[in-house]
Amino acid sequence: MRLSQCLSLALVALAAGSEPVLAQPPDTVTCPESIAAIATCYTAKLDTGAYLLAAVPRDWNGSLIVFAHGGPGPIPPTATYSVGSLRRYGLEVKLGNAWIASTYRNLGFGVQQSADDTDQARQYFVDHFSRPKRTIVHGASYGGLVGAMLIERYGKNYDGAFFNSGMLAGAVVGYQFRADLRAVYQYYCKNLPRPGETQYPIWRGLPADSKMTLDELTARVDECTGVTKPAAARTELQKKNLANILAVGGFRDIVLIRHMQYGTFNFRDIAGITHGKSPFSNVKSVYRGSDDDAALNRGVTRFDSDPAGIAALKADAEPKAALSIPVMAIHSINDPQVSVNAEAFYRDLASATGSSARLVQAYTDENEHTAQSAPEIAAALDGLMQWIETGTRPSPKSVAAACARANAGTSEGSGTPSMSTRIARVRFSTYATTVTSSFFLTSFSRGASVFTTMAPRRTAISRTSLH
Repeated sequence: MRLSQCLSLALVALAAGSEPVLAQPPDTVTCPESIAAIATCYTAKLDTGAYLLAAVPRDWNGSLIVFAHGGPGPIPPTATYSVGSLRRYGLEVKLGNAWIASTYRNLGFGVQQSADDTDQARQYFVDHFSRPKRTIVHGASYGGLVGAMLIERYGKNYDGAFFNSGMLAGAVVGYQFRADLRAVYQYYCKNLPRPGETQYPIWRGLPADSKMTLDELTARVDECTGVTKPAAARTELQKKNLANILAVGGFRDIVLIRHMQYGTFNFRDIAGITHGKSPFSNVKSVYRGSDDDAALNRGVTRFDSDPAGIAALKADAEPKAALSIPVMAIHSINDPQVSVNAEAFYRDLASATGSSARLVQAYTDENEHTAQSAPEIAAALDGLMQWIETGTRPSPKSVAAACARANAGTSEGSGTPSMSTRIARVRFSTYATTVTSSFFLTSFSRGASVFTTMAPRRTAISRTSLH
């Protein structure tokens, strides 16, 4: 699709002019190729240790997007960390918006701290560039949870929020399935920890002083499951272990390492937040889908939650207040990493706090996480900005229509659309028949009322209560 056609969904008309005069110019850096001709990029390091990356288009429309990235991961922040995010969401700059992101001072788990760091990025832009006419927080994946907590604390600084594939359920419920995964994984693999290593509660992820790296974790998972190898290169035991873990978990092999990463390194961070008290429980979990469910449920490691641990994690990482600004959230119904049922929690929060009128949710049908197309992102942002400017609340249908318009053009000479459009014109209730439940989905069972017409086909894990 020609750029001009995508820009037909510009959030506001581009104002003629040049970049703002900088009070204290930060260092300039090379922009990603897709925006290098239209923007100048800047970098800075804050006293907290967080790195900032900003992009300002030469024809800035006056709006600022403050980006909250996903993750988190067991690596230190670097000056180049946010380049991938700017490359992925460079469309937002092409639409005339300035853009800034923080790496967060710590790339481990800590939602309130990450929210503070994200708002500090906004303040840096105000202090060193200009005060925007409109400010939008955009959170992707874990960044959606960061953004949701940010608008509870700093909502007065923002005009709207945009979340794609956001982990909006909060960490207690949203991460429970990874606690279940760790228990099921240990039953089959018995190498995290190994029998001769220091033992620790599975829900802690790792001991606080562990030096394990992501590569070392990957090697252990691969040792047990062969997940990084072609299927033909796996041993029979690896094939069996992998098949059982995936069948009970209900997700694809391509995300196993990622889920194990979060259930290992992030759980170690969470144990610090909860002062060593468990926010997770599998005492009443019943695992199904393996080649011997009875043996699995007899032999799996069990752990219980502690009310103090639940309270501590909810305080750091669970949205609880009324929505104070317009929020547009889009999510794939097939997301293999952050279940779409997370949206049900956020919808229920908005309903319970009397702020449903400030939330619009639309759904797409990618099979990957945060894989929404440029027309989908442009349409959602356009709907949000028009909502802010005019007070007219968009609908999933109007977002889908805007997406279709963005995708109606063709590449010159190709005769076919150059970017896919997949905004799903559906309600949650109409796609329930496509969902196969598992502990990946049923950890969000408090939101199960969203499936109003048909129960999921299979339940791989059940609970009589949810903490």
